[in-house]
Amino acid sequence: MPADLSAGVRDALTAIVGADHVRSEPIDQLIYSVDSYWLPQMWLDRGRRTPTPGLIVYPGSADEVARVLAVADEARVPVVPWGGGSGTQGGALPIHGGLIVDTKRLDRILEINERSMYVRAQAGINGGQLEWALNDRGLTLPHYPASATCATLGGYLAPRGSGTISTKYGKAEDLVMNLEVALPGGRLVRTPLVPNHASGPDFMRLFLGTEGTFGVITEATMRITRLPETRLLRAMLFKDVATGLEAGRQMMVQRLDPLVIRMYDPRSTGLLVKRVLGYELQGAYMIIGFDGWADIAAAQEQRALAICASLGARDLGREPGERWWDHRYDFYYPPHTLHLPALYGTIETVSTFDRIEEIYHAKKAAIEGTYGHLGVEYIGHFSHWFPWGASLYDRFLLKDAPPAPEDAEALHNQIWDTAVTTSLAHGGMINEHHGVGLKLSRFMRAQYGDAWPLLESIKDAIDPHHIMNPGKVGFERMPS
Repeated sequence: MPADLSAGVRDALTAIVGADHVRSEPIDQLIYSVDSYWLPQMWLDRGRRTPTPGLIVYPGSADEVARVLAVADEARVPVVPWGGGSGTQGGALPIHGGLIVDTKRLDRILEINERSMYVRAQAGINGGQLEWALNDRGLTLPHYPASATCATLGGYLAPRGSGTISTKYGKAEDLVMNLEVALPGGRLVRTPLVPNHASGPDFMRLFLGTEGTFGVITEATMRITRLPETRLLRAMLFKDVATGLEAGRQMMVQRLDPLVIRMYDPRSTGLLVKRVLGYELQGAYMIIGFDGWADIAAAQEQRALAICASLGARDLGREPGERWWDHRYDFYYPPHTLHLPALYGTIETVSTFDRIEEIYHAKKAAIEGTYGHLGVEYIGHFSHWFPWGASLYDRFLLKDAPPAPEDAEALHNQIWDTAVTTSLAHGGMINEHHGVGLKLSRFMRAQYGDAWPLLESIKDAIDPHHIMNPGKVGFERMPS
């Protein structure tokens, strides 16, 4: 870390954003040393020091973000963008100190265009507040992540996040039309507003999934839609994972356009569905939903019900489906969320229909076979569906982590290694929607193989001094 960080760099940053928007008090530094990643929470809980930034900066405009990055680039100071701090992968942790650039002052809606159906907003706006403003006009940004109450628009996009209804409306990356991004040298670039064209490569997508390692998203234009006339939810019960997966596959390849398909494996049905929704069932519990015009949604639902019936599913009716919808986020918040002293991780993956069941069974066997004697459990549900495959949102959990922080960290990382290498060995990705961050950074070379040097060369071209979020998404070089 440069010796002048607290003097010359701070003076330069203060000149840009004002003295009230540059902080370095210990309490401020502590706040930015922990996100929703299990390891730093455990470190803090066990009295172990967590990585802290030298300074926290709160820019109030895209121009100020760009000027902050210019100062940091000149001084070779690491920069970590920060949105809502709800990430689970350690992507916003300042592991090399430096600057936190908190974007939450960039919180304005700039345009709602109901003719072309898009909203343009600054990247620091809270997702829930953006949605409420659209709802007041009968509109919605159809990206409903469990983190919406705390995540920002930029945080939706940086890790290519999914929401509850992505099966119909797409992930955040599918809803974005254009971006404004501040780059390390102090440049501001804006991609074309028209997202589908044949005018050269789509360079906007360089900034989706790179989690602040290429630049800071300052503004985004997102597709919106009208709130639906109707929303039909229903619950089905399958005898096992295989038949449920086949039902979901048929709904997707027949293009029934479901709003949501969410299927819990038998262990999740007996544990989570019982705990959160109050239903005591055996088998694979599936939620299916359709929305839009009432007659069209009803016709789509009838086709789906016929598929489920042909595979022996038990129709549980509307009430369990609607109850799930009303309580869908309760799975991720107290008192139902996983928390310390438990040791746990969400080891989700995504793959094609011909591989996803194999991945589920392989990961279950690997984790329970290797760590079952310690009491580690494996649970999973299939949460986001595509015309070609599905996402497996699976977890490991141990009721009590080892008391010594070093032992807890070692066991945590060993289980993750087992889970991710098993996904890769059976054709899965290392992640589907939580991102890579620090947690999965070490697996990026294995994921991309011979293509990895190409990604490194792009990083070198955009961020030659490697100041942007070093140590994340596989980019290990320090500022130089």
